[in-house]
Amino acid sequence: MEHEVDSWIEQLSQCKQLPEADVKKLCDKTKEILMEESNVQPVRCPVTVCGDIHGQFHDLSELFRIGGNSPDTNYLFMGDYVDRGYYSVETVTLLVALKLRYRDRVTILRGNHESRQITQVYGFYDECLRKYGNPNVWRYFTDLFDYLPLTALIDNQIFCLHGGLSPSIDTLDHVRSIDRDRCAICCGRTLMIGPGWGISPRGAGYTFGQDISEAFNHNNGLTLVARAHQLVMEGYSWGQDRNVVTIFSAPNYCYRCGNQAAIMEIDEKLTYSFLQFDPAPRAGEPLVSRRVPDYFLVGLSCVLQSRGLSLML
Repeated sequence: MEHEVDSWIEQLSQCKQLPEADVKKLCDKTKEILMEESNVQPVRCPVTVCGDIHGQFHDLSELFRIGGNSPDTNYLFMGDYVDRGYYSVETVTLLVALKLRYRDRVTILRGNHESRQITQVYGFYDECLRKYGNPNVWRYFTDLFDYLPLTALIDNQIFCLHGGLSPSIDTLDHVRSIDRDRCAICCGRTLMIGPGWGISPRGAGYTFGQDISEAFNHNNGLTLVARAHQLVMEGYSWGQDRNVVTIFSAPNYCYRCGNQAAIMEIDEKLTYSFLQFDPAPRAGEPLVSRRVPDYFLVGLSCVLQSRGLSLML
């Protein structure tokens, strides 16, 4: 089996999709691994933590060039592998193949885009139809998504998840007890805006402030919460008191936002540093602009309005 997976990884690394039958075999085998993992999956240092990828395959290759290839580098990915980019199929297939081949060196969490409903709107479903002629590969992966861990805990100190905290969940034991087969995405769609809890301007989930993250870290014996989900122009961004960090690993998001990407390297002593990177060259892809997309401007406008400000367009 290892030889077969190695051949899949070699093919995928060249941005070449696998045959449908191999995708099914890959997903079935990886489910067996994920079924053994916890909602709060323990991870040991050293490890490199990554944010959203969103089908930007060439930027994922750049991430591996900068951060190191598996299994030489241990990786923790915090979700949103598909949608919006041109190569969601190749991106998610490669990450799942790496998980199958190096189960103890690669951790893949679930993001809000790892769902049936969202992938039918933002591109992954249509890409599977276009590349395979039927929705079977989409079904294989969305079934697999139900098995992905919701969060990870690095050396009992750094809590990693896709979106952020939730007012209905205040302990790690509570997260461990959730039936993730019935949970679209636990603690999922949150932003960090203002003190206390608020309703997210993105239309789902909650915002949370410094006081909330401080209390959560103190009550659970944590030093840091690492999360993704939110575009930040430098690739990473600290909360007010540096107890929460946002990591975003899709440079020039949607091929037009002009942002850098970043990954967070954590060594054996839990010392962390950030590596930033720009978009990789994309031979054969259309020219892109740095114009901020309309949906992002709408979301930013909502955020500013919630603070009594306005966006000048």
